[in-house]
Amino acid sequence: MAEARAETLIDDEKVRVTRFDFDPGDETGWHVHGMDYVITALTDCPMRLEEPGGETRDVMVPAGTVYRRDKGVEHNVINGGAEPMAFIETELKE
Repeated sequence: MAEARAETLIDDEKVRVTRFDFDPGDETGWHVHGMDYVITALTDCPMRLEEPGGETRDVMVPAGTVYRRDKGVEHNVINGGAEPMAFIETELKE
């Protein structure tokens, strides 16, 4: 699988904002979030989430919706759909 494209839009003392673009099958690679974060879906995002312990789950995040997670989340995010997907991740610095 190919790696999703990441573009840092803002990185200052308060937040880091990154745009992620995925072709079908692209992935972020395994990572642990070091900060609380908010995801804003730019497109419909059919995410396949690989999680610790070998679990995999599919989640549809509709375009224009947002969700928040606490730091410490560990996963690999894959575009499980047939179309490109994109989202903005806003990490909240402490």
